[in-house]
Amino acid sequence: MINTLDKIEQKILNNERLTKKDGLALFASNDLARIGYLADLVRKRISGDYVYYNVNCHLNLTNICTALCDFCAFGCESTDKKAYAMTMEQIYNKVANACKDPNMKNLHIVSGLHPDWPFSYYVDIIKMLKKEFPQLHLKGFTGVEITHFAKISGKSIREVLQELKDAGIEAMPGGGAEILNDRIRQKLCPNKATAQEWLEVSRTAHQLGIKTNASMLYGHIETIEERVDHLITLRNLQDETGGIQTFICFPFHPANTKLGKTVHRTNVWDDLKTMAICRLMLDNIHNIKAYWVMLTLPIAQLALGFGANDVDGTISEEKIMHDAGANSPKALTRDNLINLIKQTGRIPAECDCNFNIIRTY
Repeated sequence: MINTLDKIEQKILNNERLTKKDGLALFASNDLARIGYLADLVRKRISGDYVYYNVNCHLNLTNICTALCDFCAFGCESTDKKAYAMTMEQIYNKVANACKDPNMKNLHIVSGLHPDWPFSYYVDIIKMLKKEFPQLHLKGFTGVEITHFAKISGKSIREVLQELKDAGIEAMPGGGAEILNDRIRQKLCPNKATAQEWLEVSRTAHQLGIKTNASMLYGHIETIEERVDHLITLRNLQDETGGIQTFICFPFHPANTKLGKTVHRTNVWDDLKTMAICRLMLDNIHNIKAYWVMLTLPIAQLALGFGANDVDGTISEEKIMHDAGANSPKALTRDNLINLIKQTGRIPAECDCNFNIIRTY
């Protein structure tokens, strides 16, 4: 008699789309090796043996935030001793210092929802960066930030995105999606974008020709069914727009958050299984990222055998995940990343934020 996993494997071999029932069955299965094998088959079919990385710098403009989500260790009030808000000069100096690396190609801009900064300040920042560092690809602002900009400016989502695109934004990161379920969001992040608002931002960005990433934060209070529903929601969006470049599944780090006493960090088994299932369910998204900052370097390497084909980048100056207790290095050199990838037998492919390959090794 053919069991459930046999039926799922046959679907995968026939290049058939998996259902919600299939996703739940995969999470219920303890056959991690087989699930990983199937995810690796799909990875080879979709993206071959390349593993993408980039030489990039994270620019977190401020940690002062009106949302103060229960799962976040980065955001704080302006009166907090760790609070900061960068001036234009500080932003310039930080990026200029990062650009001492001749291979620097990408800037990743994500921040808190500052209660006092006007939208025009963010636009001016992007204009300055584009003028002073024209060689950089600018990937900036999550769907949550875009929703915030619309509210403080009185502009529509489309108007905000068009203004940022005109200023120099070329792509958008995938943060802020968390779990696209308003039960979860009402409990953990009631002061920021709803699931529908996040989706509206992504949909509108894609309509304007701005490619985005998408993500899932798992391992907090969500159910397995809500994980699978989240993946199907993103898959449906990609069917509609085709604008998602990369998917990132973030394991929740509870240290230094309000959930730290009640939620435990996910284990390696869950991380690898979730990575593989994401690859299997998201059949229309080309790239699956093993974000080494949150996974740790060894698990990120393992994840390259469980469906992932992207490890992000050198990530100098990353703050958000390290504030939550990530114990990975705060940056890697380009050579570090190349060696990490080569150790898995795969081909390192350096790219820009639009996944144009600059060179391979």
